[in-house]
Amino acid sequence: MGSYGLLGKRLSHSFSPFIHGELGDYEYQLYEKAPDELDSFFADSKFHGINVTIPYKKDVIQYCQSLSKAAQTIGSVNTIVRRPDGTYHGDNTDYYGFAYLLNKTKANFSDGKTIILGGGGSSLTVEAVLRDRNSQKDTNLQEIVIISRGGNNNYENIHKHYDAKVIINTTPVGMYPNNGLSPIDLKMFRNCQTVIDLIYNPAKTELLLQADELGIENHNGLSMLVAQAKKAAELFTNTVIDDSKLEEIISKIHNKTRNIVLIGMPGCGKTTIGKALAEKTGRKFVDSDDMIVETAGKSIPDIFAEDGEDVFRKIETDVLKTLCKDSGLIIATGGGIVTRPENKNIIRQNSVVVYLDRDIRDLPISGRPLSMRDGIEALATVRLPLYENWSDIRLSANYIEQAVDELHNITDNRCPPSKW
Repeated sequence: MGSYGLLGKRLSHSFSPFIHGELGDYEYQLYEKAPDELDSFFADSKFHGINVTIPYKKDVIQYCQSLSKAAQTIGSVNTIVRRPDGTYHGDNTDYYGFAYLLNKTKANFSDGKTIILGGGGSSLTVEAVLRDRNSQKDTNLQEIVIISRGGNNNYENIHKHYDAKVIINTTPVGMYPNNGLSPIDLKMFRNCQTVIDLIYNPAKTELLLQADELGIENHNGLSMLVAQAKKAAELFTNTVIDDSKLEEIISKIHNKTRNIVLIGMPGCGKTTIGKALAEKTGRKFVDSDDMIVETAGKSIPDIFAEDGEDVFRKIETDVLKTLCKDSGLIIATGGGIVTRPENKNIIRQNSVVVYLDRDIRDLPISGRPLSMRDGIEALATVRLPLYENWSDIRLSANYIEQAVDELHNITDNRCPPSKW
């Protein structure tokens, strides 16, 4: 059926091959190119159709002999189809994708201000959808402000827009592999009601995690990604794909890519349950304590004895930053990760966090420095409320097989994404 793919600068994070594999029976490749390679790419490539992502949605226009009305109006192209005569036709399926995402939010676009972070091709598309939406609904157009590094409204004077009700991030700030960054400090936006981040990997950027902490409705860009891909696939294959396929694919990606992070008291069964679940699901199991030992070159009791708890906690946090960037893992953590507040967002960015609760009278203490030093009861007093606060799901770990079966339900598409 031809050759199709995705053009971008860095594509290791992309879910597009999986999505297009679900949408149609055609070859779909990743074309990772530097800016100075674009000329030769369009001159030599034999593709039948491609999607275009950051940062080339404006750059590729020069290679298109024709543009759709949407692409021409917006000034951004994210889908290119080779015509029978060999010419390139540019289109913008991001418009459809963002409109689909917007319909899933509670965002109120009347009598207030929306700020769009970023001045690239995605920003132009978002602005077009917002203006058309308000025009079609015949409502008072909410003020729309574009925040860019070099524009009149920029990050140096963003304080003028702290009254924004809706914030939409179209920049790559916080995107894998540069997790943990945010383009703004959301705490300053006291009127904000909705945050949308077009990034989908990680599932929760630092910006969205801030929104969670502040109780603000928030959405990532996965729905937009899948919806625009569906529209692109229709252009590639000249077919119509039912909209019901969208939520099916979104759910599959959600279940496939989320890590399962196990937290709980030392000795509660995180490793045992994690390994058993890995065998059932085919996921990779990783124990953060094992990585700490590998990183330090010594056992955990020796780290505590020779370097102290602060050094151990720093190594632990660094290990978590590496592990939790990944997707689809089962991760057993040390019992004390909740004692360092910054670990909360690290483990929540791309994971469902499961608190394994076990009767503290059954917890072993041998080989566990803090359990031996402070006593299980003292540790439990501090940590149990934190496990509860940090977790999405709480499961009893008193019965190992039962806990494994319940967790298997989550990873086997039997638990809706809302439970994650």
